[in-house]
This record gives sequence, structure tokens and C-alpha cells, in this order.
Amino acid sequence: MEEVYDTEYLYAGPLFIHQMSHLWVDFRGIHDNFNRKVGIDYFENSRRATHIHRQYGIENPNRFSHYNEFVWGLTAGDGPGPAVLEVNGVERQFFGYEARGAPFGPDDGTISPWAVATSLPFAPEIVIKTIRHIIERLEALGRSPYGFVASYNPTYPATNANLHAWVSPWIFGLNEGPILMMIENYQSELLWKIIRRCPHIVNGLRRAGFRGGWLDH
Repeated sequence: MEEVYDTEYLYAGPLFIHQMSHLWVDFRGIHDNFNRKVGIDYFENSRRATHIHRQYGIENPNRFSHYNEFVWGLTAGDGPGPAVLEVNGVERQFFGYEARGAPFGPDDGTISPWAVATSLPFAPEIVIKTIRHIIERLEALGRSPYGFVASYNPTYPATNANLHAWVSPWIFGLNEGPILMMIENYQSELLWKIIRRCPHIVNGLRRAGFRGGWLDH
């Protein structure tokens, strides 16, 4: 466990680590031995991680361009590097593909909008506002009919579609799929409800030591 911004949680830097298993499994109210020891379930842990990523954007310790309450979300993904450039008098190292994380890095100013959207069930009170900002103020990030671009970096000296930022030319199904799944889980819990009825998943969770919540029914 780590304590960051006065919040204690099981640390993992990239947001995807806090998300991918939750696409399928409803971890609310079910606990394994570790959960019982620390007093929170994995859903609550991911909620805390989401808020920490947002707070990291607000704090912006490395002074990257445009990080704020609506520009946050670090995860594994494409980047503008590898390159080392001087930007506004500061030497910056930019990565290519990298598992970026907050608050302990690595971080080169590259944000992944899809990772924010995929956090919707954990913290809708901050995620929805951020998604609206992306759609309304950063139009170039969502111009594709397939959804958000993989990532963008407003610190890197580039301009793309009237946005003063490097923007990834790639759109990955691995990113877009989780957005759709988590929107549905937030709205109807559809995938979670389906998986609750899968005996193989239920037995596997029980063998892994999970108890409580929907598993006991």
C-alpha cells in the first residue's frame, strides 16, 4: 500500500492496471485476503487511483503543458518519442510506447483520453466532466468515427488539427473497447451481470479467496 495525496491505496502507476479486470468482473463488495486485511475492495482501490490521477494533473509537479483538473490520465500507450528536446528552456525527454504512470512516473506529458473514459464507473463525478472537456474543447482528439485517439502530448512542440500538441495517429480497438464496456457497466451493469452468472468465473473467484457481496448469493 502507498499513501499519495493523503489517500492510501494499492499502487499501480498506469490506469489500465486499475481497469482491465473490472471490465468483466464486479469487484464491489467482494474481498480476498488482501482486501479483508486493508479494509477496501478492488473497486474502491480503483476509485482512489482515479482520483489520484486527477490530483496529479492538478498538482502537475513536472510542469507539463495544460495539465489540470480536466487534463489527466496516464497509462500504457503511444508517445511522440523517443526524443530529447529543449522546450521553453527546459530539457524534456519524450518516450515512444511507454507504461506511463502517476504520481511516480514515468511521465513525459502524454495523456490518454481513453483511460479517463474507462474509469467512468469508478468516479463519474470527475470523469464525465473531463470527457465533456475533451469533446467540447479538444475536438481534434475525438474526430475519428471510432472514438478517441490513443494519446496526445501538449508539451511536445507540434500542431495537429489546430491543436497545439502532438496527437497519436493511431486508434486501437484495445482502447476503444474498454470505453464502450465501462459505459455499459456504468449505465446498466450488463457485462457484470452476465459474468456473475458464469460458474467458471464464480468458482475461480472463490478459489482465489474472494467472499462476500454477490458471491454469497
